[in-house]
Amino acid sequence: MQEQYVPQTIEPSVQQRWDTQKTFKAVEKVDKEKFYCLSMFPYPSGRLHMGHVRNYTIGDVISRYQRLNGKNVMQPIGWDAFGLPAENAAVKNKTAPAPWTYENIEYMKNQLKMLGLGYDWDRELATCKPDYYRWEQWFFTKLYEKGLVYKKTSSVNWCPNDQTVLANEQVVDNCCWRCDTPVEQKEIPQWFIKITDYADELLRDLDHLDGWPDMVKTMQRNWIGRSEGVNISFAIEGQEEQLEVYTTRPDTFMGVTYVAIAAGHPLAAQAAAGNPDLVAFIEECKHTKVAEADMATMDKKGMATGLYAIHPLDGRKVPVWVANFVLMNYGTGAVMAVPAHDQRDFEFASKYGLDIKAVIKPVDGEADISEAAYTEKGVLFNSGEFDGLDFQGAFDAIASKLETLGCGKRTVNFRLRDWGVSRQRYWGAPIPMLTLADGTVVPTPADQLPVVLPEDVVMDGIQSPIKADPEWAKTSYNGQEAFRETDTFDTFMESSWYYARYCSPDYDKGMLDVEKANHWLPVDQYIGGIEHACMHLLYARFFHKLLRDTGLVNSDEPFKRLLCQGMVLADAFYYHDEKGGRVWVSPLDVTVERDEKGRITKAVDNEGREVIHSGMTKMSKSKNNGIDPQLMVERYGADTVRLFMMFASPAEMTLEWSDAGVEGAQRFLRRLWRMTFEHVNGGAVAALDVASLNSDQQALRRELHKTIKKVSDDIGRRQTFNTAIAAIMELMNHLAKLGNEGQDRALMQEALEAIAVMLYPITPHICCELWTALGKPGNVDEACWPVVDEAALVESEKLVVLQVNGKVRGKITVPAEINQQQIEELAMTDAGVQKHTEGKTIRKVIYVPGKLLNIVAN
Repeated sequence: MQEQYVPQTIEPSVQQRWDTQKTFKAVEKVDKEKFYCLSMFPYPSGRLHMGHVRNYTIGDVISRYQRLNGKNVMQPIGWDAFGLPAENAAVKNKTAPAPWTYENIEYMKNQLKMLGLGYDWDRELATCKPDYYRWEQWFFTKLYEKGLVYKKTSSVNWCPNDQTVLANEQVVDNCCWRCDTPVEQKEIPQWFIKITDYADELLRDLDHLDGWPDMVKTMQRNWIGRSEGVNISFAIEGQEEQLEVYTTRPDTFMGVTYVAIAAGHPLAAQAAAGNPDLVAFIEECKHTKVAEADMATMDKKGMATGLYAIHPLDGRKVPVWVANFVLMNYGTGAVMAVPAHDQRDFEFASKYGLDIKAVIKPVDGEADISEAAYTEKGVLFNSGEFDGLDFQGAFDAIASKLETLGCGKRTVNFRLRDWGVSRQRYWGAPIPMLTLADGTVVPTPADQLPVVLPEDVVMDGIQSPIKADPEWAKTSYNGQEAFRETDTFDTFMESSWYYARYCSPDYDKGMLDVEKANHWLPVDQYIGGIEHACMHLLYARFFHKLLRDTGLVNSDEPFKRLLCQGMVLADAFYYHDEKGGRVWVSPLDVTVERDEKGRITKAVDNEGREVIHSGMTKMSKSKNNGIDPQLMVERYGADTVRLFMMFASPAEMTLEWSDAGVEGAQRFLRRLWRMTFEHVNGGAVAALDVASLNSDQQALRRELHKTIKKVSDDIGRRQTFNTAIAAIMELMNHLAKLGNEGQDRALMQEALEAIAVMLYPITPHICCELWTALGKPGNVDEACWPVVDEAALVESEKLVVLQVNGKVRGKITVPAEINQQQIEELAMTDAGVQKHTEGKTIRKVIYVPGKLLNIVAN
């Protein structure tokens, strides 16, 4: 064993052995309990960031821990390789997305290996490869045959100048990011999958996900948004067609004073005929963002149509307005407005001078609607035959009356909308549908799959190459001329089933090798950011149920346990340029001075310029405060970076990057290396003789096995990796008290072996070296997790603190089995206790068994 710890020589050597021996290759074993650990796969953007490092280190720690506990572990990795960023990069770099993506994959793969992550690289996949998306296309055609796929017109962001669809992130201040043309909302045909058919099951099965964070389950419940309400039909004066609305508050129905419809509603188009002002307003609405978050904060605008709806219960005529806050693709595209009891409706009615009629009041008072709507549930008044009813009574009575009249129906609705999977961009899997010459739409036959996306293309930054090339779409179907769909799949499609494909990535006879899929699935531990709670995680759950119902898997859910890691933050610094703009400086190029509390008092960059500290923020390119993982590994070693990531913060909390913290992590590893080096060079080690240990040695061995017990629980059950590391650090403080003779050396050997195994999941490279240096056979990769010696935890003696009136006056060591009366007698013989109770009356004695005795005297 060399005297100095040099990770730059240790780590490549260990990694080479792992590669050569295929240490982490996963093979199905029926005689061993499986453990499938998975971190959300990366987008090949070009370089790893610290968020990646944290996510993948957490997964690796869990995988290695389970392996040491005898599980048959699979930990795969791959690439979420389709998506808009590749197109943008291709335009910027004057290349095609494919070579840019493949080059990034190779670079990032080497970065992942540099971190020493224990992946089964034989299972690596990239979603942009035809052998992957072929089966996604096949599955889509099966869903179409089952009636779970359909096509309808839906609203998109449209740039009229470039004649192209824009993603939400390409719309900046309601204008095209490329040409600054105002963006319109345009209705175009798009493909959808009926996730709403599974809404009830997706909601219900959340109750079975005991290993998921409550926050994620709550977010999904709210996103699915199950509600019970009533569909109501309003007759339109002078017309045969009726207007449908949905409400969860039928108790407020007698307070309806107007109806609002979306700009895209057929009634709006009808009313606009011959009304240029309404035509202009509808056109304005086309330029309005349709995200719900924008709807909540934007200025509410509307215009009367001149049409009137007939209230089905009291016959009142209420005006129909076009309003910019009503979405055509959400619900029926129309809402009944009760301004006295809905704040949005109240603000709109107040702005346009519409009636406000109160019909709900508190049980014990009056509703004040002079300045705001009264939105609480209460008792009905001003509602005719329904006066005096509470919410549920009114709900049932009004719903029944509407059903009797044939103009209402009780309905369960969901906030969840069907999944729109069409994207009008190039770098994605082609949607496998054909349109025949007569307009008939059919799925692409299996023998024509995959529909391969051409990779040798030229990007002009405006139109998708497969849309621009009419020849690409031409094909045939049963001898007839046919045209391929030129939309591509939403990239959430690829990430919704990749976890299952890892079970048999090279299988070419079907989407999944069913036997292997059912061996490994569901995933036992999934790790990723909470920002994916309502998109990726929900779509993956839905996809898994589709796979189950197609007979490809036999489980109901894809992920048993979910850990959502926190973000990584770093200091951000800037100075002002000559125009007053902020120029952000990398924290690696800044020297700081701190006060006694660690607060930054001064910061100077490498050019001697004083810079401003803007606090700890999420690492980002925009603030130039990202820390390059590769640079950190080259400087400190992968184990140091991994140790810091696991120690600096609980896994689910934000982590503040700290150079001092990283240096502290390396000091700890050097200390461990030095302690092992000195022990190994101290001569022969006697066999441990537990029976011959003195009391101090017994106490130290007790600390060792208490640490093993705690670390096992912290990593395995609680997943509090930082407290596990802290416990090992505390144990090392105890070990420093050991001598270099006899049973002290035997104890040190036992402890260092246990530490090498317990730290191995977190810092595997150094632990491989320590294991060998300690004379252990084989590799620590194949070792067993240390077993707690329960006998060692039994204390024969306890140290009891003695207090008089709450102040410490002495300490005594007593037999563990001593009772309170005996310890009271011993306490009264202690000189400190005698001094402070002399001449006083003992009023009470408080005893905390084995810890403290407090004598109350006056």
